[in-house]
Amino acid sequence: MLIDIALDAVGTDKAPEAEIRGAILACKALPVRVHLVGPEAELHDLLDEYLENEDLPIVIHHASERIGMEEKAAHAVRTKKDSSIRMGLKLVREGKAAGFVTAGNTGAAMATAKMVLGALPGVDRPALATPMPSSTGNPCVLLDVGANVDCKAHNLAQFAVMGEIYARSVLKIDSPRVGLLSIGEEESKGNDLTREAFPLLKALPIRFIGNVEGRDIFSGQADVIVCDGFVGNVALKTSEGVGRFVRDVLRESLKRTVTAQVGALLSRRAFNEFRHRLDYREYGGAPLLGVRGVCIIGHGSSNDRAIYNGIRVAYESAKAGTIQRIEAEFAIRPERASHAVSPTASQSAPADQAAGPDATIQ
Repeated sequence: MLIDIALDAVGTDKAPEAEIRGAILACKALPVRVHLVGPEAELHDLLDEYLENEDLPIVIHHASERIGMEEKAAHAVRTKKDSSIRMGLKLVREGKAAGFVTAGNTGAAMATAKMVLGALPGVDRPALATPMPSSTGNPCVLLDVGANVDCKAHNLAQFAVMGEIYARSVLKIDSPRVGLLSIGEEESKGNDLTREAFPLLKALPIRFIGNVEGRDIFSGQADVIVCDGFVGNVALKTSEGVGRFVRDVLRESLKRTVTAQVGALLSRRAFNEFRHRLDYREYGGAPLLGVRGVCIIGHGSSNDRAIYNGIRVAYESAKAGTIQRIEAEFAIRPERASHAVSPTASQSAPADQAAGPDATIQ
């Protein structure tokens, strides 16, 4: 049985070619039916050109509007009622698709997902979770990476619960180790937010290992690392920059030092493996956890491989029932945990303190 995945066909910088090629890759490798959402006539012409009479489970849904990367998300969401993002998320809400993938405007995708799909009961703010490479070969889930610039302690506790469920259901980690990103391992280290969040995470029925530092994102010490969206976004962008820097320096060093043909071949293989482990395109985008449906948000610079992996992650999340598991575990959570993740009236943050629809990880 095929699982239906909706794809924003005009999200990337190179749309819609990257999306069409990625959809074709996904339909050849996965049991999915891809619903391309965008301008119907343009998509039909390009799809016919790329398919070359090959029969694949790809269908097209017309959407007359596109939200550009440079647009203010709040305004675009209000005025563009027929955008590819909104139409794709409506397919999920109506049960016609099990998940939605976009590499378009991140803020617009987050705001529209919360509006069209709604937040899960018990979740105050959805969070963007992204897998990060580690020295053990297993990814570490970092959240939030940009949905909420300003957070309260109970928000971090909710992020911890959602990230732990995602690591178990999608990454198949039996007992995920959850850490709180801070500037030192001691409980007393950090700022007001991390010091207030520490006892809340400690009270949760999860495998909380305490504070972790920035270097531990890649050490494999934790399977899930929790932080506010400001810190997470800086960590994500810094990591991507360092990865590109190391990759470029290593490439130049290999060119200068390797002369023998056999040595060059071995070095090229090692370099390609190294690049593969650092390449964000292999991780498929960031799941937006906490909304009533699977929503995967990728980079605007995504190529066909990144789109394929975004569809793969949406497929795996839908198949694992990640959203349903998050909702169920919030509903049955023990009393001590529900106190930790449910804000009191005095704790609740004003709506205008969230990152809002203009937040971005692009």
